[in-house]
Amino acid sequence: MTEVLFYHLTESRLEDALPPLLEKSLERGWRVVVQTGSEERRDALDQHLWTFRDESFLPHGTDMSAQPDKQPVLICTTPGNANSAQVRFLVDGAEPSGLYDYERAVFIFDGHDQQQVETARAHWKALKGEGHSLTYWQQTQDRRWEKKA
Repeated sequence: MTEVLFYHLTESRLEDALPPLLEKSLERGWRVVVQTGSEERRDALDQHLWTFRDESFLPHGTDMSAQPDKQPVLICTTPGNANSAQVRFLVDGAEPSGLYDYERAVFIFDGHDQQQVETARAHWKALKGEGHSLTYWQQTQDRRWEKKA
């Protein structure tokens, strides 16, 4: 079964929380796919990951890039796995599909967006029913992750 993690943003934006999680995934030797809810969000994250911190480099591309299969981090809007990733991040209410192909699936949702909260709850219920191992993490006031369930 795929290990499924839910990350509940309460103190920061996706743009602040996602890059360190991607870096940790790459440090573990995993290839990553990030599925967004829209092309606009895909393109905004693509631009952000090039500039989020001066002293770092996070290699990535989008599903519109040449050779998406070569990207260690691939940002897309569809459920495919063009870069043979072991980890799938789903953001902005992106719909999961085929999570059995991954070691880990990570849902990141904005606690200030009621639609995203409701979507995350629905995904939790469905994935629990499928027998996945689920954990729920919430941000503390100092922006650290605390395991709640």
